[in-house]
Amino acid sequence: MAKISSDAVKENPRIRILVEQANACLETLGYTDHGPRHVGYVSRIAGEILEKLGYPEERVELARIAGWTHDVGNMINRKMHSLTGATILFDELQRIDMDLQDVCDICSAVGAHDEETGTPVSDIAAALIIADKVDAYKKRVKRKDMDDIHDRVNLSIYETDVRVSQEKNQVTFELKMKDYATPMEFLEIYLGRMKMCEKSAAFLGCTFKLVINGLVMNKIGGQQA
Repeated sequence: MAKISSDAVKENPRIRILVEQANACLETLGYTDHGPRHVGYVSRIAGEILEKLGYPEERVELARIAGWTHDVGNMINRKMHSLTGATILFDELQRIDMDLQDVCDICSAVGAHDEETGTPVSDIAAALIIADKVDAYKKRVKRKDMDDIHDRVNLSIYETDVRVSQEKNQVTFELKMKDYATPMEFLEIYLGRMKMCEKSAAFLGCTFKLVINGLVMNKIGGQQA
């Protein structure tokens, strides 16, 4: 059976509807962007992580597909969206004649990406988790509700960079923020996600380095990175 490319999945009209419906539901609830911009970013970064660490192109493509589809469960409910998303995708990806093993790899990753119940269970899941959790940026904000800490924090982030070093076995997430929120407020809502990134990087044989406004925020191996 021919392999299904990430481009084919992104262009599939049925999957596009799932992505857009999930985003519409979250927009109604006041969440930040979870539509094509977010899933496109996650797809790209997840693929880059595995590609730069030297993984086979087949695994890179599966990471890209997982990134594009990982949030479709939000069309059902925000609660347990990773699990419902994986269930939806199990049939939907087979509908487009994707190899069953590839379907299983993607669904396992999607089902494992949420911080409430998830954990890195594969290289694809680990890359997906990191890519998803580091998407903090001002363009994700839709309402600009300054009483909402999520909106304030994302609005304050004006520059981000994800770097992967195969030589150092390190994934670095660097961000710059100002005006609307502080690094302390970022950590108030992102600390659990950053710890999940550390765990996912370790699964890939790497360390995870968090840098905010030029300051390294975490310790690696007992030493500040």
